[in-house]
Amino acid sequence: MNCTKGEAARLKLPLDFGALPWEDLDFLGWVDPGAPLRAHIVLPRAGGPLGFSLRVPSVRRTSAVKSSLCQICLTGHASSGVSLLAAPLAGARGREGNTVGIYICADLACPLYVRGKRQPKLRTGRYEESLTVEERVARMAGNLDAFAAKVTQGRSPAL
Repeated sequence: MNCTKGEAARLKLPLDFGALPWEDLDFLGWVDPGAPLRAHIVLPRAGGPLGFSLRVPSVRRTSAVKSSLCQICLTGHASSGVSLLAAPLAGARGREGNTVGIYICADLACPLYVRGKRQPKLRTGRYEESLTVEERVARMAGNLDAFAAKVTQGRSPAL
């Protein structure tokens, strides 16, 4: 959605693509193994998948005492477990250099965190929530949809 055809042709799928736990993934997110400063997210949509690219920071924050919260799945991590990723806006605004950023799990494994299939490296452990797994999944999907809407800025996902 927000990259050139050439960039889309050059992106590499995750190295463990065939072994991914597809039944637990509401979206596919990965850092490009061929370009470690680029990440990609693909969302299922009724009209076909919607994908967009993000820029990964070259320097990651680290702190032994601070923690960070993912804006998509609301999982608390040690500070290095969350990164500020920037997505160029789709269309002309993105070609002009306009971006939108989000703090997200550095490994882009939000669906696994909300289901308890992966645990964050947090000194205090995972935060307790009163929501069911289904409610956490729905909240995560809503947060990701809101971010995707910012990236696409009202453009049709088919473009």
